Amino acid sequence: MLIGNAPCSWGIAYPTGNSYTWASYLDEVAAAGYRGTELGPFGFLPKDADVLREELAKRDLTLIGATHVHTFGDAKSAPQLMATLRELAPLLKTLGAKHLVIMDESNSYPAGQEGVLDEAGWQELVGMVRDAIALVEGDYGLKLSFHPHIGTAVEKEAQIDRLLDETSIDLCFDTGHHAFWDQDALAYMERRFDRIAYMHLKNVDPKVRARVLSGELSIAASYGAGVMCPLPDGAVDIQAVMRLLQTRGFTGPIVVEQDVATDAKETPLQLAMRNLIFMNEIK
Repeated sequence: MLIGNAPCSWGIAYPTGNSYTWASYLDEVAAAGYRGTELGPFGFLPKDADVLREELAKRDLTLIGATHVHTFGDAKSAPQLMATLRELAPLLKTLGAKHLVIMDESNSYPAGQEGVLDEAGWQELVGMVRDAIALVEGDYGLKLSFHPHIGTAVEKEAQIDRLLDETSIDLCFDTGHHAFWDQDALAYMERRFDRIAYMHLKNVDPKVRARVLSGELSIAASYGAGVMCPLPDGAVDIQAVMRLLQTRGFTGPIVVEQDVATDAKETPLQLAMRNLIFMNEIK
């Protein structure tokens, strides 16, 4: 299996204003030993396909796909979503990537109301997802997946099930985001395996998670507190996840992600290397 990584592991959440340039990110993800990368926020890596193809080739990297974050809770944003996908999908296809992932934007919700949508808002989200499927899969031939994410309208199992039942979209399943609410990631994978097209591997620190579940720590503050810990150190049995993927013949992308805690003793490069060493040791 090709194990990739993504710019978010280097703290890159937006196209500009980052601590790393696109070139330094590509240098480090390759130096860490990964052979695949996601595109990251659209506009962080070069949008010029020829330039990006050359830069990836220099580092023996494959473009796996892209995860695009959008404000699905805002129905008025639908035209912007479609405009971005019409620009993003052709770039991915030109560079040989076969997957595009979409997810809801957690930062668009008021504090304490993360992911809260009324029924009309949910139907608008579903409508946008259906339109995105028609465009990305119908017009460009890419596989579109939806990424459930903490602090959004699609994070709990009942919400994920409802999205799967009301649309034809498959999942980019994130082990860490699923386990954040003390949900059993492995059991859910077993139950909905036929709807998983893409994997994000993250892990959750059970002690930090307990502080969130008790109300002591907010969702937003939990990231800096290190709720998403390195793969070997968390509550999710990543080895069991990989065994399930292998046993069931999973052929989709597998991307390691690592949110960096405020007081992290390791750099993003060191964390990426440690996570890959752990992955390579799984039998």
